[in-house]
Amino acid sequence: MAVLVLRWIFSLLTVIIISQSVCLIYNTSYSHNIGYAMTDTFYQLHCNKLREQFSSDIIKPAKRINIMKFTQDVSNFMNCPYRSNTSERELNKIRLNLYCNATGSLFLTKHNTAVNEEMPYETNMELTHKIDEELHKMLPEDFPWTSGGLGRCAVVGSGGILQNSSCGPEIDSADFVIRFNLAPVNDSDVGVKTHLVTINPSQIEKNYDLNQDTDPLVKHVSMYGNAHLILPAFSYLPNTKYAMTALQALRPIRPQQPVVFFSPSYLRNLDKFWKLRGLKEIRLSTGFMLINVALELCEDVHVYGFWPFDIDPQQRQVPHHYYDDRGPSRRKHRMPEEFLRLLRMHSQGALTLHLQPCTA
Repeated sequence: MAVLVLRWIFSLLTVIIISQSVCLIYNTSYSHNIGYAMTDTFYQLHCNKLREQFSSDIIKPAKRINIMKFTQDVSNFMNCPYRSNTSERELNKIRLNLYCNATGSLFLTKHNTAVNEEMPYETNMELTHKIDEELHKMLPEDFPWTSGGLGRCAVVGSGGILQNSSCGPEIDSADFVIRFNLAPVNDSDVGVKTHLVTINPSQIEKNYDLNQDTDPLVKHVSMYGNAHLILPAFSYLPNTKYAMTALQALRPIRPQQPVVFFSPSYLRNLDKFWKLRGLKEIRLSTGFMLINVALELCEDVHVYGFWPFDIDPQQRQVPHHYYDDRGPSRRKHRMPEEFLRLLRMHSQGALTLHLQPCTA
């Protein structure tokens, strides 16, 4: 009898232990799932808060920003899922097309410029340059691209944030690539594909004596293949001489590589467009100008190498350029203010801003 009682007690204890173990396992799993769910919920809330913060129409002046907190917030936001917004992209495209019209007036063509037309300068409309027959013959027939017709575009700035970024292959996978100021190319960080590249006339003045030897410039521009070379010939009076010299030097040797001149009316209209939106500076940076061109001409705009601060989002020191350590022209440009507009467009889903190393 005693043996039966002991067996019964042992069986009961076994059942109780097994039941408790099952409950413990279930409760532990449930707690973990709840924990993950709570963590995910807080993460989404944090991302939404940052998205709301950066997409606000009220933009704090860059000089009032706490740079350490700002870079930390940007770093956190760049880890949040990106939300593309087709409506916002189309709205930007329509606004820019109506006010600036890159497809009709980004650069001078035979179609939009008359022989003997007096071309007012961008920064001083009292000064004009006569488009004589010789220059008119060297203008392209018409604009080669349509609004929204360029697919996925990569706009590659020269920011030091691109050093060791491994973004080259990703940039080269784009349908259309824009670069600036004859910046160097490489396979690893910035890619080599190029369709449009700007030249600052001051580069012609300082780095090339085209009256003596055109070979150095010819060799340099050939690294961009047959990409269009675009210069602001009629922004300032001294620009004209160097832009014309570059056109006359390159056209006979590289006829397959178009040299074109920004339309001063396009640049004036773009300047007014952004002044109406609170961006008041002496002159927009070339990079910011061409991002706006891309917003009008491309379906999907990806921006690389635009970071105007001395420390990156991980709060590491970075040079101003990926290829040297020269500082920005603070006299003319307010690049931090421009960057805040780019960050707002990223948070609104109008473009994609790349501020982290690229992954394969």
